[in-house]
Amino acid sequence: MTPFADRLAEAVRRAGNPLCVGLDPRWESLPGELRDRFGAETLDAVAAAIDAFCHRVLDLVSGRVGVVKPQSAFFEACGPAGLAALQSVVRRAKDLGFLVILDSKRGDIASTAVAYAHAAFGGTAVSNRRFQVWGVDAITVNPYLGRDAIVPFITAARQEGAGLFVLVRTSNPGAGLFQDLNCAGKKLYRHVAAAVADWNAGGFGTCGLGDVGAVVGATHPEELAELRAELPGVWFLVPGYGAQGATANDVAGAVRTDGLGAIVSSSRGITFPFHPDEPGWEAAITAATDRAVAELKTLVKR
Repeated sequence: MTPFADRLAEAVRRAGNPLCVGLDPRWESLPGELRDRFGAETLDAVAAAIDAFCHRVLDLVSGRVGVVKPQSAFFEACGPAGLAALQSVVRRAKDLGFLVILDSKRGDIASTAVAYAHAAFGGTAVSNRRFQVWGVDAITVNPYLGRDAIVPFITAARQEGAGLFVLVRTSNPGAGLFQDLNCAGKKLYRHVAAAVADWNAGGFGTCGLGDVGAVVGATHPEELAELRAELPGVWFLVPGYGAQGATANDVAGAVRTDGLGAIVSSSRGITFPFHPDEPGWEAAITAATDRAVAELKTLVKR
């Protein structure tokens, strides 16, 4: 079984860039032609429109990008049909060869964490049988409850050659409320980063990186570079690029000298670079992807 870190490295190298396309399907932002076709009379109809849109996005970015990140909240908001759409999108992404990160920011303990972890990776066990649920390559997790909220995910991920990304330094404006608290002489997020380094130690691939990554926002470029120096063997998932204002220069500090170490996430900037009534939305997505790829490929080839 190829380690997660090596599969992620291969995805970046094959694409020639570290771009990760976030799939955050909002009804109000969908192309007008899809909204007209499916309508909004039921959540099932909305879910069908979301499913169709995400499938088309996957087709458009295939071959240009190696990683996609569906945000589960936008699918869950449509109820059971939305969850079925999420399964459909994940399967399509895997069929196209993408590495898939499920962005659901799980964070619980004991049997609850185990259930979340098994659903994400190996599947749910019932009467000595295991049923596939999401089957993703990685998942985002929240470390607020401590080690016992993370270990079940590490255990399940390693059984399946998968990985996880722990929230460390996020890109939202209110992140500092807790993350910047001074604890024993350093900010809280630095303590979380140190814990990630410990958890990561047991899952290294031949690329020199491990299977427990860190979510570190591109909106804090100096801290991004500092954390890269502290965590040389940790993959970073870097949100904040594109629509949130960060540039390739802002995220450069997250990338190691070998061009690996970070995947840079862009959601709205790739999937919604158009007005909903614009007929050329597919061309707009392709153009936005090409611009991001051209800007970010310099981080891999340097």
